[in-house]
This record gives sequence, C-alpha cells and structure tokens, in this order.
Amino acid sequence: MMTEAEQILWKKIAGFKLDDEQSSFTFTARLARENGWSGAYTIRVVEEYKKFIFLCCLSPSGVTPSDAVDQAWHLHLTYTKSYWVDFCRDTLGQEIHHNPTKGGNAEAEKFDGYYTQSFKLYEDKFGTQPPADIWLDNEQRFSDIDFQRVNIRRFKLIKPWMLTALKISAYVLFAVVLIIIVLIIYEFNGQNYFMPALVLFAVIGLATIDHNQTGPHKKQQDSGCGEGGSCSGDSDSGHSGHGDGHGGHGCSSGCSGCSGSGCSGCGGGCGGD
Repeated sequence: MMTEAEQILWKKIAGFKLDDEQSSFTFTARLARENGWSGAYTIRVVEEYKKFIFLCCLSPSGVTPSDAVDQAWHLHLTYTKSYWVDFCRDTLGQEIHHNPTKGGNAEAEKFDGYYTQSFKLYEDKFGTQPPADIWLDNEQRFSDIDFQRVNIRRFKLIKPWMLTALKISAYVLFAVVLIIIVLIIYEFNGQNYFMPALVLFAVIGLATIDHNQTGPHKKQQDSGCGEGGSCSGDSDSGHSGHGDGHGGHGCSSGCSGCSGSGCSGCGGGCGGD
C-alpha cells in the first residue's frame, strides 16, 4: 500500500499530460505509429509507463520496465523539455536517468532481478499484478528482443504464421508440379525414365527444403543474437523469472532498469535499453 507521501507523488505523476493538446500529432499518436499499436493499447502503455516511473522513484534497489513501457520511456526522452523540466524537475522533483546495459552475464542477472523486483513492488503499491500483455514474463522480456527499425513503405512485414503458410503452399505447389512432370515423362517416354526422374526431382525438393531450414538465417537465430546485439551466448546465467524458474539464454541486449542508487535521485538514475 502507498504511504500518504507516495499517494501525493502518484497523483502528480498520474495527472501529468504527455500529449500536447495544441499538437496535431501527439505523443500518444507517435508512440502508436512507431510501434504499430492500437490507440487503446497505447493509452494503456502510457499509464504503465507512469506507474514504472513512480516505482523508479520508490525502489531502494532497482526496477526495470517492460519492453512496451521502455518504448514509451524512449520516446518521452526525445521530448527533452517535457521530460527533464516538466516531468523530472517540476513533477518528480528528481532526475530519472536512462542507462543502457553494458552487456554480459552479470548485467543480464542484475536486470533480470530488477525486473522481478518491478513486479513485486508494483503489486505492493497498486494492489494488483501488472497487465500481462504489457508486462511480459522474465523469459519473454529478455529473449524476445530482436527488433530492428524498418521502413514499412519499402518493406512488407510478414508474421510467422503467414510465412509458415507460404512455405507450406510452396511445398504443395512443388509436389503438384513434380507429379505433373513425372506423369508427362511417363506418358511420352515410357517407364524407362519414370523412376530416374522421380528420384531426381525428389532429391532437388529435399535439398531445397534442407537449405531453407539450415541456412545462415536459421543459424543466426540459434545463437540468440541479431546483428549488433549484445548477447553473451547460450549461457546458463539464467533469467529466473518472478517465481517461474526460467533460465538459460543469458542474453542481455534488451535488459534495462534502474541502478541501485539512482532510483532515489542521488545516483545514476534509472536505465533502459
């Protein structure tokens, strides 16, 4: 539960306006566009961002935002006057800094612990668990992080299930074409060429499928890193989760959170991706 002083602080943070009513392209609209979110979901993320900053002001050890919350934080930092003057100085009364991870197993474990602490402090102060569609569990938070900036006017995004459907369709089409070609060979050249042709096309088909599944992109995914990522490999440094016992990947390119001294406003401040 909140103390009287915490209630006053939370009321000030909750009432802080991120959207400029005079702007035709607001903070919320920009956040929704940059992340491909619906308006309703974006409004909820902004609310969770404010809750995270509130927790950041209270935590004696450190807290870490979810990725969605971190995106709101990233964007707010670009509105320099709104963030540093209107929010930090005039609303919070302290500076909340954004410190990226330095990478490595120690950082991965540290920020995993901060993320777990975020859930505990959130439940203690707000009396409920954070929404699961915004605050993913530890395992997802620190593994589902292979993001890249994409110009959607030049590239079309394909969801995994769509890619799977396209692959299945291609395999079915290949099988149909193979059958037709073999039947034509059989019809015009007799049985002498039937079996060799069948074996040849089967080998070509299998080789194509094998290449798609073991090519460079697949190998890169197995390492757990995208280009430029800051991963330590498939170590067992372990993201323990908040009671879930997950572990194994040790990847820290997406880890973010507050430094132990900074959340009180006297040290490095809070950090993020």
